[in-house]
Amino acid sequence: MNELVKTIDELYAAFKTDAEFQAGKNNKAAGLRARKVSLELEKKLKEFRKTSLAAAAK
Repeated sequence: MNELVKTIDELYAAFKTDAEFQAGKNNKAAGLRARKVSLELEKKLKEFRKTSLAAAAK
């Protein structure tokens, strides 16, 4: 689970950087990267929720 949290942190950092470039500098390519990372982040967050629930049930 620690590895999953680390991956989520890394994905969020990448998302935040690209989202700020899109919002602040109107960088369209950064917006594309941010949207792509957001989909990966969504999958990892769902995986975290599933893992967390399984751990709490023990």
